[in-house]
Amino acid sequence: MLSSAEMLSLPLDQLPDPLPITPIVRRPGQSPVALTLRPPGSKSLTNRALLLAALAEGTSTIRHALVGADDAERMLAAIEQLGARVQRVDPTTLRISGVGGSWRVYPEGVELFLNNAGTATRFLAAAALLATGPVTIDGNDRMRQRPLGELIGALRTLGARVEELGRPGCPPVRITPPPDSQPSVAMVKFGQTQSSQFISGLLMAASCLPDGLTIDLGPEPTSGSYIGMTVRLLDQVGVRVRTSEQMRLIRVLPGLSAFDLDIEPDASGATYFWAAAVLLPGATVRVTGLDAHSMQGDAGFPEQLGRMGAFVRRSEDDENPWVECRGSDSLTPTLTDMGTMPDATMTLAVCCAFASGTSILRGVRTLRVKECDRISALQTELGKLGVKVECDVNADSDVMTITPPNEGGRVGVSGKSDAPRVEFDTHDDHRMAMSLALIGLRRPNVWIRNPRCVEKTYPDFWRDLSRLYD
Repeated sequence: MLSSAEMLSLPLDQLPDPLPITPIVRRPGQSPVALTLRPPGSKSLTNRALLLAALAEGTSTIRHALVGADDAERMLAAIEQLGARVQRVDPTTLRISGVGGSWRVYPEGVELFLNNAGTATRFLAAAALLATGPVTIDGNDRMRQRPLGELIGALRTLGARVEELGRPGCPPVRITPPPDSQPSVAMVKFGQTQSSQFISGLLMAASCLPDGLTIDLGPEPTSGSYIGMTVRLLDQVGVRVRTSEQMRLIRVLPGLSAFDLDIEPDASGATYFWAAAVLLPGATVRVTGLDAHSMQGDAGFPEQLGRMGAFVRRSEDDENPWVECRGSDSLTPTLTDMGTMPDATMTLAVCCAFASGTSILRGVRTLRVKECDRISALQTELGKLGVKVECDVNADSDVMTITPPNEGGRVGVSGKSDAPRVEFDTHDDHRMAMSLALIGLRRPNVWIRNPRCVEKTYPDFWRDLSRLYD
């Protein structure tokens, strides 16, 4: 029989389904878990960099890119369909020859199938403004349920013709750009949106519009940290960006040339390993390549764990940055806002299931329209352990509470050896799979269905998780 580490190290297509996750128990005298790792490149930064490189004039080099994950591969295939040339230099380095600001689309148009890659879908829908012909954006059944309406409205305001070919406000859509990619207005306004990716996509497309573009974000932009990431990346690759105080107004000026870029490790992927340390008393996990200057909101996740009792350290060496978390003997409940790091909410929710009381998480409303309805999925899956997840607290759709079970006066998910078997449904959502797997590090008899869904953003997740057993 294979050990836990051996099983988790199998290729994705050879993993058992459901996949058992075995608790990590250190015997007396055995050293606690200690792991150092660098996750793959950031999905968010990779997809932004791929779009910008494909649109730029000249050949760009992108290092430490997230290559091999389904989301990134969908984007790579799409930009090649649109005329960019992609050279794979090594497993994580790409050279991309861009189209000089204008997608090469035949008059009859092009069709892009993006599966459930929400980032690529929204970015490419925005960038369809720069095509020479119609661009049809489509995806799988779940993608056809995910919102696009606010971006559709903005594209129409800018002079594009958008045909909604299925459910109103969702893919598939056929976008015909305005003549010569010349917007009919110089500014678009947004209120609170269902996704900040609508705004990020337009900001990046603006770098190739004839006169650029100004975007009014309104007083409360959704997931502002991701908009900030886009602005910082545009500045880093040489695009001129002007922002007002508190970044309510953003003006992007035209001009996008080839660039060289190193992609940060994925902070969202790192959250699972920082959380693993917290769930295993005395364990230490160090993630390299991230520091306090990271563009990613999720890089602040260790401080969320620190509020629950974890010990957090950050490197003071800018040349060799790292962030380390060490678990304590107990976890306290938390009251926190996840608006700057919504993708880390499920990771924190799992930690809250082991805390000593009810936790309150704000900034969660966008979870309804991710790869699955993540709030509903958390209610269902954590409910299998007796964890109560309540949403729309006091009629506020942005708030969720997590209350661990109370068994015989002991609060928190039980780690008893005779715990009944529980199979977690991942809802075909990579982040649900990776978060729920953490429960099995402490609770016996945990199984994960459809473990291959991590291929979307972190194909080597199970192999990296296996290293905790060394």
